[in-house]
Amino acid sequence: MMRAWQIWFGLFGVAAFVLAFGIYVWTSPKPMDEQRPGFNTIDFSDIEGWKSDDHAAAFAAFRRSCLKIVKRADVRNSSSSKKPSKYKVLAAVCRKALALDSGLSDREARRFFETHFTPHHYDDDAQEGLVTGYYEPELPGSRTPSKRFNVPVYRVPDDLVQLYPDRDRAKRNHQMTAGRKTADGVVPYHDRKEIEQGALEGQGLEFVYLEDPAEAFYMHIQGSARIALEEGGHMRIGFAAKNGYSYTSIGKLMIERGTLPKSKMSMKGIRAWMAANPKEARELMWENRSYIFFRELPKKQAATGPVGAQGVALTPRRSLAVDTSIHVLGTPVWVEAPKFKSPGIQGFSHLMIAQDAGSAIKGRERGDIFWGSGDAAGKIAGRTKYPARFTVLLPKKNLPES
Repeated sequence: MMRAWQIWFGLFGVAAFVLAFGIYVWTSPKPMDEQRPGFNTIDFSDIEGWKSDDHAAAFAAFRRSCLKIVKRADVRNSSSSKKPSKYKVLAAVCRKALALDSGLSDREARRFFETHFTPHHYDDDAQEGLVTGYYEPELPGSRTPSKRFNVPVYRVPDDLVQLYPDRDRAKRNHQMTAGRKTADGVVPYHDRKEIEQGALEGQGLEFVYLEDPAEAFYMHIQGSARIALEEGGHMRIGFAAKNGYSYTSIGKLMIERGTLPKSKMSMKGIRAWMAANPKEARELMWENRSYIFFRELPKKQAATGPVGAQGVALTPRRSLAVDTSIHVLGTPVWVEAPKFKSPGIQGFSHLMIAQDAGSAIKGRERGDIFWGSGDAAGKIAGRTKYPARFTVLLPKKNLPES
């Protein structure tokens, strides 16, 4: 006999299949409206530090996004829908960018942004923004299990049902965004504890093995990894899907329970505690029921670096993860975090490109700075949590002729 929750979730799953496209149309990211209340046009001269930034680096990152933006706009325009593509104006700018040489000088790149975009601020009384950091871990692993390498990384299971687009995962972090297809309908998917205790064994979904459950857990949070294989060579893996549960911050739980004081809360502090308390750490990690499935990047794509939600290689200090229910991927965003402090870096003011998303990145001035790959990048990412202000660059509606 089916339980009441199974019946309800099964009906919900059926409805989700029928309405998925409609849901996407109504809830997918919309370009920011220059006329929206509290969103004000400013001049580039009002942006402190604008002229001193490396605009050539920002342009190179933007150009990578343009390949995806133009392709997506072309697909939308060639469809039977009579509605204009929401990427039309941004795609027009991108076509101009792609027509230029990829190696623009800093001066030429700055002129490009100033010619084709208008900067916008939120009202001064808006809620203070926040930037954090993320990186690509570099970990040892093996394609075959062994006593040392016994923590499996899974591909997307065939019975996983995606109820909403991945771009909405920040907006819908409080909801069940995926489920498990069964003969009785769609039910909640296995959570982290169930999967780590063997719920997916025997399905042949394992494609690489790691040696440390804690390292695997943090890889799930970062969403990618470069793995040095015991057999020789490397592989890059990236986010493919999640099991549908909301992300739960174990750092927040540790503060609430007094496990670690807020003053000592950092990635380094959490990892030190986990290493000293492996049994308690495993149980704590299970409280984050969200679980990530990965894919191995093809060699050609893997050679360019880790890939973000937009499907382009990420650029250290130039790629920004944003709330994609607010910001369109590919949008240039000037990020100011004057209180940022790290060895060799005092303050952060750079033009970045929205190229990634994350379940914990929610809000109009909320971002995650990609710092690069390896331990050095991880140390900076672990220390990055500072107030920030965003200046969003929106395409001019009346573009100048080339």
